[in-house]
Amino acid sequence: MPAYLKKILRFAITIAITILLLWLSLRGLNVAGENKIDFLWQAWQRSDKFYLWLMALFAVFSHLLRAMRWQMLLQPTGNHVGLFNSFLSLMTGYLVNLAVPRGGEISRCYNLYQLEKTPPEISFGTVVTERLADVLCLLLLIAASFYLEWSKLKVFLDSLTFSSGEKTSIPVWVWIGAVLGLAFLVAIYFLRKNEKILKIIHGFKEGLLSVFRLKNKFLFVVYSLGIWCLYFLMSYLVLMAFPETNHLGFSAVVTLFAIGSIAMAAPLPGGTGSYHVLVPLGLTMLYNLPKADAVAFVFIFHAWQTLLMIVVGVLSFIVTSLIVGKKRKASEPKGS
Repeated sequence: MPAYLKKILRFAITIAITILLLWLSLRGLNVAGENKIDFLWQAWQRSDKFYLWLMALFAVFSHLLRAMRWQMLLQPTGNHVGLFNSFLSLMTGYLVNLAVPRGGEISRCYNLYQLEKTPPEISFGTVVTERLADVLCLLLLIAASFYLEWSKLKVFLDSLTFSSGEKTSIPVWVWIGAVLGLAFLVAIYFLRKNEKILKIIHGFKEGLLSVFRLKNKFLFVVYSLGIWCLYFLMSYLVLMAFPETNHLGFSAVVTLFAIGSIAMAAPLPGGTGSYHVLVPLGLTMLYNLPKADAVAFVFIFHAWQTLLMIVVGVLSFIVTSLIVGKKRKASEPKGS
């Protein structure tokens, strides 16, 4: 099968899985005596499109900041990539993430390799560094959310059931320790047998530690905080876009941002499923929003974000394919 057909097939599968996940989310909307699609359409029509488009603009800007931060992390490793290629790879990775949880991290590194010949093991190391910075920012924002809205968030967390209540004879930390110990021994065995793996790990380490060799560490912090501030503003704009939620105010944005961030951290494609369960529950429990309105709000919000990622991701995928195809054609011997 030609390479371009394989790419088209992979893309078609990605879109099909994304549509399937959105359909599964729609099944959770229970509206007595009314068509679900009509109910969602009416909720969409009631929304203020100005706030939604402004949210989309902020989302694209946050992705651009993330591409700039990634570009910055790659420079100390000797890989000076273009911002445009960094952005294309990032958005292609987001597209893959919609179908394969956390698959976008690997995909964007491979995409960047196609565009810039950046060693994937090095770029993946920088991606891990990015994720560590994001986790730190997320923890800071969640901590601020709990500080400002502790009474509401405590009620919400107390309502969740994290276990069946049955005690196990062996503590969880023992199982985790055993698995990690076994993984470590297996890794040592293979490392002694394979020098190629050692080379990969060396490249990964170089990418991971690139943050310590940055010329402007303060700018890296500014980029990281800016990305998460934009995420927070996006949540605020979406609440303002719907008449059912625009009266909730700043404190509700703080609370829902904390709940939404926890939900999006789940290993599901684009947070589909966990986001659609936890956020409506928070709106219903903490702010007395009717369940149907809460589900419709979350579904439209998530679908709007997903649609934005699909559109920009597809365009990035197409542009990448064109650039790579052009480079491949230029490298072929003339007359062959």
